[in-house]
Amino acid sequence: MPEIVRVNMRNGQITRQDNKGYELLGGRALSARILLDEVDPTCEPLGAFNKLVVANGLFAGTPASSGSRTSIGAKSPLTNGIKEANVGGNFSWILGRLGIRAIVVEDLPQDDHSYVLIVSPDEIKLEVRDDLKYLGTYDTTNKLLEQYGNRASVLCIGPAGERMLKASSVAVSDPQGELKFAARGGLGAVMGSKGLKAIVAVGGKENKVEYHDRDAFVTAARKYTTALATSDKVKNVNQKVGTNGIFLAVNAMGALPTRNFSQGSFEYAENLSGETMYETIVKRGGEGRTGMTCMNGCAIKCSNIYPDENGKKICSTLQYENIALLGSNCGMTNLDDVARLNHICNDLGLDTIEMGATLGIAMEMGLAEFGDIEAAVKLFQEIYDNTPLGRVLGNGAHVTGEVLGCRRIPVAKGQAFAGYDPRALKGNGVTYAISPMGADHTAGNCFGARNEVDPLGTTQQGDLSRNTQIKITTLDCLGLCMFARPPLFAEPELLATMVNSLLGTELSVDDIWQIGYDTIKMEREFNLAAGISPAQDKLPEFLYTEKLEPTGSVFDLSEEEINKAIVE
Repeated sequence: MPEIVRVNMRNGQITRQDNKGYELLGGRALSARILLDEVDPTCEPLGAFNKLVVANGLFAGTPASSGSRTSIGAKSPLTNGIKEANVGGNFSWILGRLGIRAIVVEDLPQDDHSYVLIVSPDEIKLEVRDDLKYLGTYDTTNKLLEQYGNRASVLCIGPAGERMLKASSVAVSDPQGELKFAARGGLGAVMGSKGLKAIVAVGGKENKVEYHDRDAFVTAARKYTTALATSDKVKNVNQKVGTNGIFLAVNAMGALPTRNFSQGSFEYAENLSGETMYETIVKRGGEGRTGMTCMNGCAIKCSNIYPDENGKKICSTLQYENIALLGSNCGMTNLDDVARLNHICNDLGLDTIEMGATLGIAMEMGLAEFGDIEAAVKLFQEIYDNTPLGRVLGNGAHVTGEVLGCRRIPVAKGQAFAGYDPRALKGNGVTYAISPMGADHTAGNCFGARNEVDPLGTTQQGDLSRNTQIKITTLDCLGLCMFARPPLFAEPELLATMVNSLLGTELSVDDIWQIGYDTIKMEREFNLAAGISPAQDKLPEFLYTEKLEPTGSVFDLSEEEINKAIVE
């Protein structure tokens, strides 16, 4: 039976317990259950009574492709509600094989040391590592991987998290030593408040994953993985242009964040497209790569390394959201500048989405010109230097917008919009408004259904958002990547077979989707108790009145339509 590890940062005590009572809960569901049961929803997010939950899904450590993602949960300092940030890397693949379902970090330290938690087959221990204090995520990861070898994965924060800035993220290393980010919600600040600089998961030879019927699981997992790996989309899109394959499509529908969400299309969109990105990486060669995995056994391979003109790595990985928010939203006209900003965000340990929105606000309010890369870099230097302006920017779009007096602040529940303007993709507007996560596209991105439901229509958006949220949340609970959904949504019986053969249950397909439904219900219960009332299930007023070109649309859904997405 998988274990739950508890780490008390006040006294250094580490305890291990089996997950009895939590057998059907993994990832986001387990995080939500622990937080709802054990954390006072009215607590201070950076105080002693909040808890940080690092949980893997039910499929962690198994042969299921893209099935070992990590959910990091806590009460968010950004939204003041419950939060789950999801990330790839090989951390949970190792943790699952070690027989660990979750790590729960509790209380606050009594000193100002920087701590690292080591989780290995032989022991679990806390170490003082003041040599890592305020190091960037790259140096932190490299030092720890040099020490623990290529069988390890590092989960860490950068200086932004240590300084408890609300836009801070959590980095996780992948099989190549590149970094992926649990970016949203400021959970790096929660980790920083607890004095925890990093967790190192060290793999062993033994695999402790237990199966009720291993043959049945492997058969179903192989069928799903084969369907994923052989699909045209994976081979011709994901493995070449990655998530940025949608850039031109979002621009064409008029939903691309441009110059602080003042427009829905960008005149330099071709320069930032997935096609241009792929051609540039291939042409420059050197350290540039496409078609890379972000976790062990992933068939999607949507990661990349973007190189400079000399073939030296600038950033890994350039993704659509990063390019939309740091690119068009900030008026950047080429991928080199976007990659440079992306790398700085990563090293500081900041959410690129939140910071792209923040920079857009700062530019609109005159702290820099749109498209001025050097001015943008100087603003990030303020965060490195921990100046008052740097702390304002590092606390995200909402704080920055209020301090600077900006009228167009693209946030919901305190969190910045992702790379889809709600006026031109109204289903995502519903998700931003209703989801317990706030403005988070990973909670229920409706872009994929644009051919079934008119993105500009005023009907069907509530049901679309609700159904998408439930299904994506279920994948989060199982530890599956959302980009693995085509074969699983087409044949959901595979999900039921894998869960049942793993756990010995007899769940139907409806029971599987119920996992996501129940999880969202728990999250909403937490938020209501935290004081996030239904009155906050709304979007900023500028979206209802300011027309978005080129479509001329506003967010004009009725309250009745929006409320169809509520899970209760």
